[in-house]
Amino acid sequence: LLDRARSDYRPHVFEGNLYLVTQQKPRRTWSPPQVISELGCIDLMDRSGTCIPAYLRLESIGNEAKSTACRPNLSATAQRYLEGLGLDVEDLFHHVLATLHDFSYRTANSDGLRMGWPRIPLPGWPNGVSEGATAALAESAARGRELACLLDSSAPVEGVTSGAIRSDLVSIAVPATLEDQGMRASDFAVTAGWGHFGQGGVVMPGKGHSVERAYTPTERGDPGNQLSSLADVTFDVYLNDRVYWRNVPAAIWGYKLGGYQVLKKWMSYREEGIMGRSMKLEEIQCFTDICRRIAAVVLLANAGRSIDCFDDEIVGKEN
Repeated sequence: LLDRARSDYRPHVFEGNLYLVTQQKPRRTWSPPQVISELGCIDLMDRSGTCIPAYLRLESIGNEAKSTACRPNLSATAQRYLEGLGLDVEDLFHHVLATLHDFSYRTANSDGLRMGWPRIPLPGWPNGVSEGATAALAESAARGRELACLLDSSAPVEGVTSGAIRSDLVSIAVPATLEDQGMRASDFAVTAGWGHFGQGGVVMPGKGHSVERAYTPTERGDPGNQLSSLADVTFDVYLNDRVYWRNVPAAIWGYKLGGYQVLKKWMSYREEGIMGRSMKLEEIQCFTDICRRIAAVVLLANAGRSIDCFDDEIVGKEN
């Protein structure tokens, strides 16, 4: 059953297409969707992920496509709605992404999100004729495009992973040593017990070594700093008994996507006994970059404004 639909899926994975990865019913708590542009995997979500494309390729047979032509993955009603707004499928795609990451939306709809496919508010639905509907959906889509960039770990984000780092992110996940001395190549081995092999060679997460503490005045920064206001504590996350990443805020350390605690799961695969080698300098920086991406996602989700000026709502994969 798991393999049954793969031949139907593969032709629609092509350059320029986007997929929302979500699930109809979570095993535990509901998780906001991921965004991918490559071939997806069922395990992107705990208890099976569903990949919902923005576009469908036409005239596909098996794993090969006879044509490069594609169409928006929309129902006729959704297509008419977007035409009435003067917007397109990618605007709707990114509006859905922004809505499902919005903290206020997720809080207000927490019970419903655990029961079935998310229901997405649409301004001016179904004809798109309400005053301000186009501007509202376009604003939400713009926020969704920011989120999509942050969730794409292969793409650098100015101010987050490249260029001059934003002032509210610069102190997050800074590599450090207990002696406040420079790192050596021999310091990059992960031996703090973050992962181990389980039955059948499956990598299992371990307890690891992290230290919960209060923010320093410098880390907390401006009293209006939103990130530090999300939790009173931060963590130092250790690779081994000498080296650690300093200041991984609780909201970032505990962040889950797809049902998994992102940073802890990442660390479990970097244990020296799993990889068979120490980490590289690029991987040390990668952890810092991931922390800053998650921080930016959390801040954007908490600063978002859910659309509530709607007449109806749109449901399901086809729409």
